[in-house]
Amino acid sequence: IKMFLQIDCPSTGCDDWDRFANIKVKDDATGNWFEIGRYITPYWVGTQLLNRGLEFDVTDFKSLLSGPTELRIYIENWTAKADLITLEFDYVEGIPDYPYYAVSEVLGFHANSIDGVPYGISHSLDLDKIIQIPNNAESTHLRTLISGWGHATPTDANGRPCAEWCYRTHDVKINGVNTFQHYMGPIGCDTNPIYNQSPGNWMPDRAGWCPGMAVPVRSNDLGNSFNGTSFTFEYDFEDWTSDQQGGNAYYATSSYVIVKSNTEISSPIVN
Repeated sequence: IKMFLQIDCPSTGCDDWDRFANIKVKDDATGNWFEIGRYITPYWVGTQLLNRGLEFDVTDFKSLLSGPTELRIYIENWTAKADLITLEFDYVEGIPDYPYYAVSEVLGFHANSIDGVPYGISHSLDLDKIIQIPNNAESTHLRTLISGWGHATPTDANGRPCAEWCYRTHDVKINGVNTFQHYMGPIGCDTNPIYNQSPGNWMPDRAGWCPGMAVPVRSNDLGNSFNGTSFTFEYDFEDWTSDQQGGNAYYATSSYVIVKSNTEISSPIVN
């Protein structure tokens, strides 16, 4: 399932800043909203330079994208301007890897840019979970979206404040062991095909995202070794301490566990 998001500008013009934005689908079983895509708006313009706009692979959520479904689009815009959004889905016919998918949310800090995990200071958010995988799972993987915000100090040696600009490597711990790494580094902002964002500051590399682009999905394969068992999960941010002189830093973070099977499968249990 491919999702395409096109941004058009009203008569007032599009917002002149790079804003946190995302698309969510409602999980009827829990009433929660699952983040299926995140993007950063371009400065000043829409996505008309792209034939169908920004593209997202949302196949992981196909169990929720069938039949009557509620969607929600959020754009962190604090001006009188507004983006006009068109959302389209392509259901591409073919033979799936597995006919049955199920998904559960592990971390859900994605309401807005500063609803994320505070970085460099103590906080009370729970980043440790116990995940139980169904017996008949034949494939299990994690899907994470993460983007940093703020210009908190001290800056790195190259002058980059956190967490929008500072390059970091975060660990995903499985059963207490560093198992996967998420590098929050440059992804080539100056090669963005939406190149008409002047006079916006769109070309310099941020830490893992760019204005006018989709935030990358970080997918980590757990195989089938946890079938019918449970394991501990922890998202571990690279150590850094804020001096609280340059404002606050945040990581908007969502993580999901997806299981697949040749037989009908229930969603993993997350505690």
